Amino acid sequence: MIIVDKALRARAQAGRPLRVGMVGAGFMGRGVALQIATAVPGMRLAAIAHRRLEPARQAFVEAGQSDIRHVETAGALQAAMAAGQPAITEDWRLLCAADGIDAILEVTGSIDYAAAVVSAAIENGKHAILMNAELDGTVGPLLKQRADAAGVVYTNVDGDQPGVTMNLYRFVCGIGVRPVLCGNIKGLHDPYRNPTTQEGFARRWGQKAHMVTSFADGTKVSFEQAVIANATGMRVGRRGMFGPTVAAGTPIDEAVKSLPAEAFVNGPGIVDYVVGAAPGPGVFVLGTIEHPAQRHYLNLYKLGEGPLYCFHTPCHLCHFEVPNTIARAVLFGDAAIAPAGAPSVEVIATAKTDLKAGDMLDDLGHYMTYGQCENADVVRRERLLPMAVAPGCRLRRGIAKDQVLRYADVEVPAGRLIDRLRQEQDAVFAGSIAAVA
Repeated sequence: MIIVDKALRARAQAGRPLRVGMVGAGFMGRGVALQIATAVPGMRLAAIAHRRLEPARQAFVEAGQSDIRHVETAGALQAAMAAGQPAITEDWRLLCAADGIDAILEVTGSIDYAAAVVSAAIENGKHAILMNAELDGTVGPLLKQRADAAGVVYTNVDGDQPGVTMNLYRFVCGIGVRPVLCGNIKGLHDPYRNPTTQEGFARRWGQKAHMVTSFADGTKVSFEQAVIANATGMRVGRRGMFGPTVAAGTPIDEAVKSLPAEAFVNGPGIVDYVVGAAPGPGVFVLGTIEHPAQRHYLNLYKLGEGPLYCFHTPCHLCHFEVPNTIARAVLFGDAAIAPAGAPSVEVIATAKTDLKAGDMLDDLGHYMTYGQCENADVVRRERLLPMAVAPGCRLRRGIAKDQVLRYADVEVPAGRLIDRLRQEQDAVFAGSIAAVA
């Protein structure tokens, strides 16, 4: 990110690096640790919290760090930071409470656990950075409101598709073009994929099978597009989005012609995706502009005659770009992408197979459910079950394959933080969501 690099170099030269606490040390967490250690002057990963110590230690070791200190108290963490020693702990609360840590990066991919981490970070006056579209797409509007009240930044990350899309969206707005569609380029969408079908792919890339299943079955893209919708005020054109499939390698400026323009050229615009287009896995924004002279210029600059103009970013580089998000938040008070207000789009649970009464729903990217986008006013009116709330719920009745689930269909486990946050979010934004209907 231009300007961020100079600001970080200045912090490095002044001997005042940004200090980051990271919760989670999985595949992406290890990548972030490596990136900060090897390519980001002016930033230091001070501590990693993980449920087990060994993955946290491994993340530091793979990043070339040594003299790693295991800490169990706030005092021990402060001493490690003062000595310049990387710290590891099982207790994420130490990171959220520690003086001198500027931002908490949450990269667990969990829901209830992550909700507790982010809530505590905000309560302790720490900027909250999420590599977690699932949490953001479920209670992000409420967490953003809490962060605003605490005077800290709440943001999802650049590098994942939502942050990359938001950069592009802001660019398009900045040149005077009105965005009408924010899109994602997918290589595959099959809602019936499961950890068994995805095991080989996961093993090849060193990832977890349920994680890559959530990419394939549409759950991940649904959360990503919901995050974008909530940041822009866009909606979906229909439940599940249009998601046309085109011939593999079709240039994105051609592929977008398969999207129904009548569904988005007027109004607040929509979020959607295309399967098979190139370059993938990139993102795109469709925009329009009324001024005839500006249309003439855009045609001269090879964007065509309009009325829709396609802007795209050919890649998203995940952990490589995360430090930019941290620096933007800490140094400039700028979120890469965050909810603009009330939820606009939600992700709802849908049966991946026929489900029986008494079944306990499994987790995201597993065997029983997949996620679909739906407009928030519809979700509220029909009492549809959010995808991130579904795991652990027990079915009151049988649900047919591809049928959406409702709160009336399930018994929700007692005592979960995510349910309390959902209830609070529904109450806080009740009037705003109802006004959209």
